Amino acid sequence: MKRILRTLLAAIGVLGLVLVGAVVFITTFFDPEDLKPRLVDVVREHSGLELELDGPLTWSFYPRLGVGVESAEARLPTQPPEAAPFAAFDHAEVSLAFAPLLRGEIAIDGLTLDGLNLHLERDAEGRGNWQTLIERLRSRGEEAEAVLAPASAGPNPDAGGLAVALNIASVEIRDGRIDYRDARAGRALTLEGVDITGNNVNPDRPFPLSASLEVALRDGLEAGTPRVISQLGLEARVDLGLAEGRHVFNKLTLESSTRLGDGEPAQEARLDAEALVVDLAGEHLALNGSRLEASLLHPRLGEKRLPLSLAFRLEADLAARTARLHELALTGPDGLELTGNLAFHDLAASPRYEGQLQLAEMSLRPWLIRLDAMPAMADNASLKRVALTSPISGDLEAVSLDGLTLSLDGSTLSGQLGGRFDGTRLEADLQGDRLDLDGYLPPDDRPMAAGGPSLPGVGRAFAEDGGGELVPAGWLADLSLDAELRLGELGLMGQTFGDVSLRLVGRDGRHRLEAFESGFHDGRLTATGELDARETPLRWRLTPRVEALRLGALLDSLSDDPPALAGRLNADGELETRGNRLAELKRGLNGRLTARMDEGRIVGTNVSRELCTSVARLEGEQTRRDWAADTRFRRAEASFVIRDGVAETDDLTVTLPGIALGGEGRLDLTSQRFALGADARFTESVDAACEVNPRLVDVPFPVHCDGELGGDSAEWCRFDREAFRATLGDLLRREATRRVGEELQERLGDEAGEAGEELRDALEGLFQ
Repeated sequence: MKRILRTLLAAIGVLGLVLVGAVVFITTFFDPEDLKPRLVDVVREHSGLELELDGPLTWSFYPRLGVGVESAEARLPTQPPEAAPFAAFDHAEVSLAFAPLLRGEIAIDGLTLDGLNLHLERDAEGRGNWQTLIERLRSRGEEAEAVLAPASAGPNPDAGGLAVALNIASVEIRDGRIDYRDARAGRALTLEGVDITGNNVNPDRPFPLSASLEVALRDGLEAGTPRVISQLGLEARVDLGLAEGRHVFNKLTLESSTRLGDGEPAQEARLDAEALVVDLAGEHLALNGSRLEASLLHPRLGEKRLPLSLAFRLEADLAARTARLHELALTGPDGLELTGNLAFHDLAASPRYEGQLQLAEMSLRPWLIRLDAMPAMADNASLKRVALTSPISGDLEAVSLDGLTLSLDGSTLSGQLGGRFDGTRLEADLQGDRLDLDGYLPPDDRPMAAGGPSLPGVGRAFAEDGGGELVPAGWLADLSLDAELRLGELGLMGQTFGDVSLRLVGRDGRHRLEAFESGFHDGRLTATGELDARETPLRWRLTPRVEALRLGALLDSLSDDPPALAGRLNADGELETRGNRLAELKRGLNGRLTARMDEGRIVGTNVSRELCTSVARLEGEQTRRDWAADTRFRRAEASFVIRDGVAETDDLTVTLPGIALGGEGRLDLTSQRFALGADARFTESVDAACEVNPRLVDVPFPVHCDGELGGDSAEWCRFDREAFRATLGDLLRREATRRVGEELQERLGDEAGEAGEELRDALEGLFQ
């Protein structure tokens, strides 16, 4: 054991003496300034750069043998003398392998650069100042590979003097800076605090590389406040591929912390990839096995960070300025799962994209709540089942989903949807099976008006104030709109509309309802209209039309009570109003409306029975027929003139068998008050109703209706007894006068002459 230890110590001593002798030999007989011309020549020959070594070359012995220089600059051959150098550094140190140096080789064992400053520029034609360097390196081909061969390959036999072999155990770039100016795009990019560390750097074999830096992006070429500031960190195994111009980053990890402005929170992201291939020779880039993990923080997203994960595969053609994202898969909380692929074109000037996207079924509610964009909806289950698939295309300003298939809470919509991101254009052409809009509208918590049915939302529509603005006038003033919707069935306000077709077109603040058609309770609804957002207040026009609508079915759907009125309703009109609140629209409503009901009936009341019974009692008789419970009429019609929110009619008519009902009335849409006066009369065909004294034909039986919409409809209408008594008194006086006149005529005969006429007039005046 002692012998082995003595032998080991002796070997170490001998090795130490050899090293000391080597150092003495090198420092005595070898001048590092002799390397300057050779290094300048090598750089010029293989890169075209003009290297200026301003400071002296000095030896360093600890911790490694090396040569250092305080400052250096490298200029492109085409650079003017006054321009900033292409590359410069404050201090550089090269550590040399000892044994190869004794054999006449320069084998670089370590490289350190402090204060690296690199200037990259792209001119207005899109050519970068670094391309000359790349082209020169590419043209040298095998010569560059021979000069940069590893030290283990031995000296370059064709090189004169000292041979250079690249076998760098350690590379360090500290506190570097890279300035990039793109005149074509009008942007400037600065990389500061660039720190790069590489171990066992070799052009033929992969080696580990790590880097950290800060990136600042500015709009415009002049200095200013950065729009984006990002801290980056990189870890990878790098295969340089200098000779063939193909650089590979294996097991890549890129971490970033990005702020989009002063005071904004940092957004965290991490990219992991199996391989990043940058093929400069083929002008191709590929990123395989990639996954981007992001952690977003914003007041609109809540107090906690939002985690998102994106898996993808990227291929880019650098020459054509195109790229493709394959196997795209975005996942996140609350069931977010978006898959597809995208292709990008003209990335340098006007980026465009196209592809296919598919969103798995998920609930949008938690996302809208997180973004503080969840509107109040009547149904808490709305937007809980949303899925879509569609081709997608667009650019940085607009997007279009052509061939969209949207599943919305059990409904399916398909077609085309698109628009601009700034909200100035919206295009849609959709068709679907069924859509229930009631669940997506704001809830109506107002109780139903006592005494009668009410459409959901009508109570709010008749509210005195009318709430906030109905439509965003400022947005509509700038919006270009082209929308068409076709639905097999539409649910709205508790009603079902069938075969719905809607078309809206607008630009420059003028929007037209070109067509609306829908089946409704076995009838048909149509309308055209216009909204002029150029004026203040807004101007609305509407031309509605109703054909053969079953009014009884409509009223029956609104209440559990039997409908009070039934028949086929037809109506049309022309309406105009101004404003952007319901109260304003009601007060400013003007126009006309004409309505007609055919083959109708008044449920629960028989007007013929009431009138016939009253007449029979006048004559001391009773009706001797069975009466139906309802009043059936052939036709009811009226025309309305609307002025400043008040609708008036003076031609209301209802035609019953043997009875005619006519009247006039008014409705104040603002106060909801209405009043109606009508007279019921027997006609010449009175026998169809009952046996009536012919003298009662055309005698008016007055009816008066008044009240408030939403009140008890049972209290709206009644016979006007006072008017009826007055009418009846007139009738009795005329009858008495007639009978007295007939009696006198019989007694006086023809001899009475003018005296008889005067006597009858006097008697009639007496009864008056």
